[in-house]
Amino acid sequence: MISGGPRRVTIKDVALEAGVSPTTVSHALNARGQVDAHTRERVEKAAKKLGYRPNRHAQRLRTGEAHMIVLLSSMPFAVAGGPSRLGFMMEIAAVAAAAALDRSLALVLAPPMENGKVPLELLEVDGALVIEPSAGDANLDYLKRRGLPVVAIGKPYGTRELVPHVDIHSRETTRLLLDHFHDQGARKVAMILGSAQRNSYVQARAAYEEFAAEHGQLPLFATADESAGESGGEEAAAAFLAAHLDIDAFCVPVDAFAVGAVRAIRATGRRIPDDVMVATRYDGVRARTCEPPLTAVDLHLDEVAHQAIDLLFDHLRGDTSRRSASGPMAQLVPRQSSVRSR
Repeated sequence: MISGGPRRVTIKDVALEAGVSPTTVSHALNARGQVDAHTRERVEKAAKKLGYRPNRHAQRLRTGEAHMIVLLSSMPFAVAGGPSRLGFMMEIAAVAAAAALDRSLALVLAPPMENGKVPLELLEVDGALVIEPSAGDANLDYLKRRGLPVVAIGKPYGTRELVPHVDIHSRETTRLLLDHFHDQGARKVAMILGSAQRNSYVQARAAYEEFAAEHGQLPLFATADESAGESGGEEAAAAFLAAHLDIDAFCVPVDAFAVGAVRAIRATGRRIPDDVMVATRYDGVRARTCEPPLTAVDLHLDEVAHQAIDLLFDHLRGDTSRRSASGPMAQLVPRQSSVRSR
């Protein structure tokens, strides 16, 4: 309960108002036991008068049943929402909701918030799917304190890898983009990532540093605040372009930052892809509707969503033997932002 808020009406309050025992209230409201019609009506009127709402989570804990899960992301709205209309999150939600219903589970979609923190205390859920939780993720911490089963989509950061998860292979995905740049003739590639501590960023940077060492390039790496969205990517790219006139490619896994990088490149009069190439990770609405359309990767999120639901369902049933699943390998989707004419 939110600190300082009104006290929740309990079954005992309803019993006192109706002049019956708490057991009778429970039986009357849940259609169990022998309760005569007059008493049931009196209990229902008392519950309505007091604004009583059953604690469904407590009921399910008693019966061993689970009926509702939540899908959420700690990414701020500037990245997870905006022009993409929830993009990555919505694509997972569409498949996860159907897969959940096959198991008699309802999926609640918690929309991205400005600061990334979702008011989960308002939801009575039995488990959760969390997209790419960061270090110190408030949503994940709250769910774990409540003792709810949680599955992360993407490896959690650092020691949080103990949380059950579906691996989306961020390192290998980043390498797909970098090798594509090199095949297209890029020789000085810069990278822009979010400043939050996320496993996907750590893996992307590792892949980039490995690539730079292999090709004798000095790493050019910058971070931007996720809450800045497209503007954050634009500012980081503009700073790079001013300091390094020979940059010929930007690897920008966050799609909002990639759109900002395109704006920065165009502001200098450079041509895309002839002078500077751009690619991002998620093949979503932002990538496809950017001008020019952005090279990206197909993460096969439909299969990822199915794997996440399967893993969460196991844990909801008490089978915690499986701690992770390996998502499918991504496939490159080349587009105009990086494909140069030969």
